[in-house]
Amino acid sequence: MPVQQAAPLLNTLRGSSTISLPRMLLRSLRHRRARSFSALAALTVSALVATALLTLYADLNAKLHHEFRSFGANVVLTASATPGGTDPAAPAPGSQLDDPATLARIRSAAGSDVLAVPIAYAVATTDRGTPVVVAGIDFAAAEALDSWWKVDRWPTSPDTALLGTRAAGFIANEKAVTLTYAGKPLTLRGGGRLRTGGDEDARVYMPLASFVRWTGVPASVVELQIPGGAARVDAAVDALRQNFPDLRVQPVRALVAGESRIVDRTHALLFGAMALISLTVAVSVLATLSASVLERRRDFALMKALGASQAQMLLHFLLEALLIATAGVVLGYILGSAVAWAIGLENFGTATLPRLSLLPVVLLLNVLIAAAAALLPARALRGLQPAALLKGE
Repeated sequence: MPVQQAAPLLNTLRGSSTISLPRMLLRSLRHRRARSFSALAALTVSALVATALLTLYADLNAKLHHEFRSFGANVVLTASATPGGTDPAAPAPGSQLDDPATLARIRSAAGSDVLAVPIAYAVATTDRGTPVVVAGIDFAAAEALDSWWKVDRWPTSPDTALLGTRAAGFIANEKAVTLTYAGKPLTLRGGGRLRTGGDEDARVYMPLASFVRWTGVPASVVELQIPGGAARVDAAVDALRQNFPDLRVQPVRALVAGESRIVDRTHALLFGAMALISLTVAVSVLATLSASVLERRRDFALMKALGASQAQMLLHFLLEALLIATAGVVLGYILGSAVAWAIGLENFGTATLPRLSLLPVVLLLNVLIAAAAALLPARALRGLQPAALLKGE
């Protein structure tokens, strides 16, 4: 049997056949199916994990920033009590921050992809004579910015109010909400209920345009959601302060820092997991190939006795490992892309699409693992003594 297995290699070594090497590799893999499948399984897992983690990593920033946008504003603009700047184009204190031109300048300074919600506040009296904070707001913009709010039904008409859970207790007739500000009564239809666990629960929200017509109080606050990490938010804050010196620009540091910290730690976790699994796979493949070398010492001794050089035997052993690694990459890339798709869909609500650009990286990783695992045990071939091994010593 050893002679029959070595014959194709000798034909290749002597240059008499150019197709015997592939046949010999396939025959070698077929005769050692258990070892081959063990190495293939390990390298497939390596490619699967690398593909899944790298695919998620490539899409991680966009998905995490999208998730953080649901936590509300990370920058707040507030009208100052006294003038503090000299820019004639900047809005004066107490001016209408909801003016379309002002909002356009804010978006131009902070970025076209920001969400901006102007808010006006006043203290009115309910039909029970209880003071309550009334906020004028654009409900459509607030629904996009504050998607974390628990609202059973968002108002859609200009004469409908959104009642905080605590504010609802200050009102006698929730179906016809009557509020009085500066002697001016206003009746609104009761709309949905709002619950956040914060100050919002003690407020009554109404459409901003109706609020301004009723009270004459303009918007004094603009809440912004600026996508991106801390660097992007800091740059936007600097630009806003330069363009609007009469406004107080305050980033919500806890949210900005938390987002940046979570993104960085998630990146480190993905890389750490990939490195640890790759190391585990390398050890597994090394053990498998080392056992294969020990089993095939007689075959290699016969090849060496018949004239095969050390480099040719190493090449044969390395090509077997690389063939298994390539097959593992194909299987692992397909399975890893499917895993990344499922993880993205389950955790972020949107599928993570496969990226062909990652295939060379995964292939290189598997090839390096296979080459290292093959060359280390193959060094034992240098000390083979064909005569002693063929005698059974």
